[in-house]
This record gives sequence, C-alpha cells and structure tokens, in this order.
Amino acid sequence: MIQKSKGILIVLSGFSGSGKGTIMKELMKKYSDQYALSISATTRSPRPGETDGVEYFFRTKEQFEKMIADDELIEYAKYVDNYYGTPKAYVEEQLAAGKDVILEIEIQGALKVKEKFPDTLLMFVTPPSAEELKNRLVGRGTEEMSATLAQRLSSGKKKALAGASSPRRASSTAQLPRPTPAHCRGESRRTAADSIEG
Repeated sequence: MIQKSKGILIVLSGFSGSGKGTIMKELMKKYSDQYALSISATTRSPRPGETDGVEYFFRTKEQFEKMIADDELIEYAKYVDNYYGTPKAYVEEQLAAGKDVILEIEIQGALKVKEKFPDTLLMFVTPPSAEELKNRLVGRGTEEMSATLAQRLSSGKKKALAGASSPRRASSTAQLPRPTPAHCRGESRRTAADSIEG
C-alpha cells in the first residue's frame, strides 16, 4: 500500500485590503481538492454576511484567551485591538491526510508559523500602491476615515518592511497560476508560487 505523503503549510499574508481574500476564494473555488483552507479564530465582530465557522470562528476575548492557555493554537497575534489565531486540530488533521493547508494570516503570525514549521512556504501579497490600499479599505464600507483606518495603513507599511525580507511577494493584480497535477507535490508547488511573484 502506497503511503500518502504529508501535506505542507502555505501561508498567505499581507495588508488588510491587499487582496488576500480574493486570491483565496478563486484558488479554493477551482482547486479545493488539492488544498485545505485553515479557518482562523478571532475576537473581532462579524462583518455583514460573515458566518461563524465559515470565514472565521468568532470568539469572545475570554474564549480566545482560554484557547491560548490550553495550547489550542498554532499561532496567534493581536491586531487592531483584536486577537487572531490558527486552531491547531484542523490543520494537523488536513496535513496528515496529505492536503496542503493554506493559512491566510497576518505577517506576525506567519513568521511564528515559519519558526515552528521551517518548510512552510510564505507568500506576501501587496496592493498596487498605498493609494489603492486606502481606496479599498474605504470602499469596503467597513473602514472609516478614522483612527482604525489610520492604524491599518500604518500597520500595512510595517508589514511591507517585514514581508520584503523573507516571504515571497505576490501582487494582488497578478493572475493565479494554472496548476498541473504535479503542483500538489514537491518543488512544483514552489514553481506555482514563482509564477505569481511580483
């Protein structure tokens, strides 16, 4: 009996408003048999249309801190006064089943994952410009010209500096790669990442 090889972790990170969600939706729509998308837990309030257990696991601050205490997270970080983290059980289950697991998380968490799992493939998504990032955040209808928006933009600049040194960089205007059957294994997965590198 041929033993299924273990999957790898792929971390997609970038600014809020950089296009991470759009990239992930297209990827999972076309190639859900090859990849599993990890669902993060957060203490932020759901946006209109978001469902618990689909976009995020929405938790109270007390519930999240209990998850930290019980070592139920691969990584976690605090961003704009809210916790975000990756539940461990689902990720380990999917990797063991041979699926490549994609984490869409903030750069702080991405670097923590890389420390724990050195073979993790990091990809950093950037918007075409700072002005476009600002337009996207305002255009969402969830961000106002306020301290929160300013904080996100300031955080974006810091992430650009952090992401430029080690993760692969991908522009959110790039076309997604067209995977071949081999893209699920070995170096060919890195080739797929190279094709959208900015």
